[in-house]
Amino acid sequence: MEKQKLPNATAVLVLGILSILGCCFYAVGIVFSIIALVMSKKDMALYALNPEAYDNYGNLKTGRLLAIIGLVLNIISIITVIAFIAFFGWAVLQDPVLMQEKMRELQGA
Repeated sequence: MEKQKLPNATAVLVLGILSILGCCFYAVGIVFSIIALVMSKKDMALYALNPEAYDNYGNLKTGRLLAIIGLVLNIISIITVIAFIAFFGWAVLQDPVLMQEKMRELQGA
């Protein structure tokens, strides 16, 4: 009997990669991470029923790991943005002149 491929393993891998890349773009990657984790859970349950029938479980595990790493990076990114807003204020972040003044204050100049 020929082994089948898990239906969502490649998609989970791609979404895992996108979730890591997405943390650089205003934490958009958190959406990709969550979708990848949900899809991987379904495929892992399918693999657990009949492990001999599937051959691309490695892609699924790799994609799931990348999605978890992407989720952590996105959460760190969100926390960093919130910390910057709390520390500098929203108006300072939107005005480059005010940001330069705030930076000079912090440097003691």
